Amino acid sequence: MAAPATAPARPQARAGATTRRKFLTDIFSVIGWGIFWSIMGIFGWIFARFFFPNVLFEPPPAFEAGFPHEYPVGSVDGRWKDRYNVWIVHEPYGFFALDGTCTHLGCKPNWIEVEQKFKCPCHGSGFRKDGTNFEGPAPRPLDRYKIYLGEGGRLVVDRSVKFPGVPGKDSNELYPQSILRI
Repeated sequence: MAAPATAPARPQARAGATTRRKFLTDIFSVIGWGIFWSIMGIFGWIFARFFFPNVLFEPPPAFEAGFPHEYPVGSVDGRWKDRYNVWIVHEPYGFFALDGTCTHLGCKPNWIEVEQKFKCPCHGSGFRKDGTNFEGPAPRPLDRYKIYLGEGGRLVVDRSVKFPGVPGKDSNELYPQSILRI
């Protein structure tokens, strides 16, 4: 009878040598830990970012609006409407600065020179030149800001001091300090 066939002997790994199994285990271990810590880093960044909100630029509350002679008597000037949301009105009795926000829902009214009124494009509120509401759903007049003469004789509008419009009250009588008389 013939002797049973035996499988050829595997070569013995040398001491300290890397086997294919050890090599693949190490590679996949490094890749796995790399993915894990990458995901943890992303979640950590998202978590930390939650505590540091975006900082939005807000223009300074007070700004120089030019010299008084740049505003003709009877004018409503909108040069500061886009940047500071302020209308400067020059009447024979003085200057005042109106907030360019409708008191109904916060839309931006436009000055209509032909009709001599502010008209809100959203819901049709109308305001007279002095900010008094007279048509539409706006519940009160436009707010006013403090206006004064600064250094060098320039007009300064301070948006940190607001005079809120009161329904049925004349803002000129209610807030005489909101008018710059020159």
